[in-house]
Amino acid sequence: MNNDIRSTNALMILLVASVYTTQAAAADLKPETVQAWQEYIAAAEARNQEHLLPGSPFLSIDAEPEQAAKLRQGEVLASPAAPNVPVKVQGGLIHDWVGAIFIPNASVRDVFRVTRDYVHYNAVYHPNVVTAKPLETDDCEDRFSMVVMNKSFFAKSALDSDYQTLFTRLDDQHWYSTSETTRVQEVADYGGPTQHTLPEGRGTGIIWRLHSIARYEERDGGVYIELEAIALSRDIPAALRWFVDPIVRRVSRSSLVTSLQETADAVRSGTTMISRSKDRPLPSVANSGSAVSINATTMQSFR
Repeated sequence: MNNDIRSTNALMILLVASVYTTQAAAADLKPETVQAWQEYIAAAEARNQEHLLPGSPFLSIDAEPEQAAKLRQGEVLASPAAPNVPVKVQGGLIHDWVGAIFIPNASVRDVFRVTRDYVHYNAVYHPNVVTAKPLETDDCEDRFSMVVMNKSFFAKSALDSDYQTLFTRLDDQHWYSTSETTRVQEVADYGGPTQHTLPEGRGTGIIWRLHSIARYEERDGGVYIELEAIALSRDIPAALRWFVDPIVRRVSRSSLVTSLQETADAVRSGTTMISRSKDRPLPSVANSGSAVSINATTMQSFR
């Protein structure tokens, strides 16, 4: 559920490269870009709510039965959420990808042992995640922080961010979660003599915001995970877009597949090292009409 940071990390190298190649000045996150992001996320959340309606397919793959068969055969699926991804908005780009995986002989509880074990993220999502730690947790909400490192030929930086993840159990077989950044700050010259943390909304603009929606379904002797990972970055210079856009798409797909596969591998191998006797309880069953979700007010509080 929180793999959006991992699955978009590879974009950082490409975006930083474009910044340094064109000798662009530092990017400032502008109010109009934030507004465009808020509107985009609201639309994504509305699409997720459609999957929760009676009679609607809970997973997008259910609209094409052969997709579920591919997952059961071991494939990991990933594709842009729309043909025009990355989506250009005023002052930025929105990267929106959807991926899916099937983990046989597993339960949602097994998946949560991995995805809610923030202390061991650096082992599961090595080497990009440097460190992560929980800030506040309960049945249906986690708040945590994470440092993700970016290395490229042009720069060495990191993102130091806080996240909020909300969980909903619809019934014993169906769950979903939403995750968003509540703080994102770039760390320049990470690990170097001049390392320093920049104010929010300042820096190269490699990643300004992250948001993800994950749906989980137990069936067919395992768990299907469907993840939509969305990121906001600065725009790519117009002179480079014809060349960079296809690379962004290719790298985005590869990164999302890798992220989902790493999660599945950790579920199978028990990499998180959590004692089974100390498992936190699963999120409570949602009351009719009151499922946990991220509303517009919450989004506006940090966007």
